[in-house]
Amino acid sequence: MSRKRILIVEDDASMRQVLIAQMKTNDYDALPAADALTALAQAQKLSSDPLLLDLGLPGGGGLNLMQRMQSIPKLAVIPIIVISARAGSPIEREVLDKGAAAFFKKPIDFGELLKKIRELLGDASGKTV
Repeated sequence: MSRKRILIVEDDASMRQVLIAQMKTNDYDALPAADALTALAQAQKLSSDPLLLDLGLPGGGGLNLMQRMQSIPKLAVIPIIVISARAGSPIEREVLDKGAAAFFKKPIDFGELLKKIRELLGDASGKTV
């Protein structure tokens, strides 16, 4: 069985590296993207594996990327987990209403994030942090 791939769309290099390390520690391959344009190209490689998406991105914001992906049938099936420093229920409600599978506020509870990823992948046997 091949390892699941997680696309990490995060413009902050240190946060991106932390997320990559967490994914690798938990037996997922991590595909990094620092901007929306790279993320769109990388998403083509995912099939239906999850995407971790920061909202504040160069090359188009996270919400725009999410909407663009949802308009492409092949990409519309990819579960999107939004990760953002933006606080408050209005932004969380907006991303969930627009189709995100989950919303996590930074700083991230990695245990909960990994639990959600495993749930989306139907994998109850994954490691935890």
